[in-house]
Amino acid sequence: MNLIDPKRHSRRAFLRRTSQLALSGAALPFALNLAALGEAAAFDATDYKALVCVFLRGGNDYANTVVTYDDASYNPYSAVRGNIAIAKASLGGTLLNPLSALPGGRQYALNPAMTGLANLFNIGAAAVQLNVGPLVAPLTRVGFSGSDRRSFPIPPSLFSHNDQQSLWQSSSPEGSTVGWGGNLGDLALSANGSALFTCISVSGNAVFLSGDSALQYQIGTSNAVKIASVTGSVYGSNAVQGAISTLVQASSTQVLENEYNAVTRRAIAAETQISAALAGNPAANAPFNTFTAGNPLAEQLRMVTRIIASRTALGSKRQVFFVTLDGFDHHDDLTTKHPVLLGQLSSALSEFYAATQALGVAGQVTAFTASDFGRTLSSNGDGSDHGWGNHHLMVGGAVRGRTFYGAAPPVSVGNTGAPEDQWHIGQGRLLPSTSVDQYAATLARWFGVAESELAGILPNLGRFGGAGYPGNLGFMG
Repeated sequence: MNLIDPKRHSRRAFLRRTSQLALSGAALPFALNLAALGEAAAFDATDYKALVCVFLRGGNDYANTVVTYDDASYNPYSAVRGNIAIAKASLGGTLLNPLSALPGGRQYALNPAMTGLANLFNIGAAAVQLNVGPLVAPLTRVGFSGSDRRSFPIPPSLFSHNDQQSLWQSSSPEGSTVGWGGNLGDLALSANGSALFTCISVSGNAVFLSGDSALQYQIGTSNAVKIASVTGSVYGSNAVQGAISTLVQASSTQVLENEYNAVTRRAIAAETQISAALAGNPAANAPFNTFTAGNPLAEQLRMVTRIIASRTALGSKRQVFFVTLDGFDHHDDLTTKHPVLLGQLSSALSEFYAATQALGVAGQVTAFTASDFGRTLSSNGDGSDHGWGNHHLMVGGAVRGRTFYGAAPPVSVGNTGAPEDQWHIGQGRLLPSTSVDQYAATLARWFGVAESELAGILPNLGRFGGAGYPGNLGFMG
């Protein structure tokens, strides 16, 4: 079965990099990896919007994050999870109260450490997408385990951290060079006064933000990253620093050297520009000083907030950000380590939402979670093992909040033979009932992407639609 070409864009398509510039960009350290950008048609953006991908690296445990609460579901959850189950008595403070009841009287609570996010849900500023994950095409357990596997394609390298991280971010396994966040950036480049600040990572390199023309700008949690040998003394000598600065920026008759130096000049100019913009929004000032110190995700989101506050100085109309929280591979110590991370996630996103409110852009900024995969419902003794489908959160003023989207999966290990077990593939691993492509397309439409452009960003989207697999999940206003 042939996939839709992920490199295809329509009327707003971008010129791909020439082989010369791609070669020079790939050979440079990340501070210099700012290869020339392709020419683009206009992106219709008169307002400001930003998407923030919050990646929970390691594979977040869905069952102890969005915890089933009604007796009919909690009881089997507790029986299957055993010693890693969360006591029901501790879930009352994070019970989620949706606008409309779920079928069958299903109820959910968030992990007790997630009081901030539970509050955002209950005031309508957050929502939950149930059982989402990478899919090539609609699939049930029969197709997954049947003999005619060629008729039911599945994502490659399931349960592999690196491959599933890449699939979430780019629709392709490890080795992919273009992500769907970067493709959104491709379409937005011409809307921004400085194209280099369209796709920004506060967490190192991520394929999610790499486009055909858009390249990610990487920044630290405190300041822009400088080229030390150009901006500071070398071996204690300002003369050496000056010589190196001249050498790496001078024009040359050698094509590759000349392009390298041109990229260096752009890198230096970009650092100067963003540093000047951030100086107008110092971390010590409100609302940036409300983020919890020592929380790595909060510190990343504080920088995102400062950049959003600097959008006018940077000439930005559309931006895509990437931040991460590490440590979710809980084969062991789930009950002690997982709540700490979820507490950091909840606190950071709550503080981030409050900061966007203070800046007056809460309705223009949407944060959403992603992760390698979900995990097994069954316990391995002290934790859970690699799974597939997962529950995710969307936060922002434009989110149609206080609502669950998608189908609530049954609570079982998938061995009962019941029809609802079509969403299980054993040990309580969820087979996704919603694809990442559907999830991403819903965010992309809000961002301003036209229907005709979606197939070029999300290669499998065309296989979804109709009953059970809507093209628009509906969680964005």
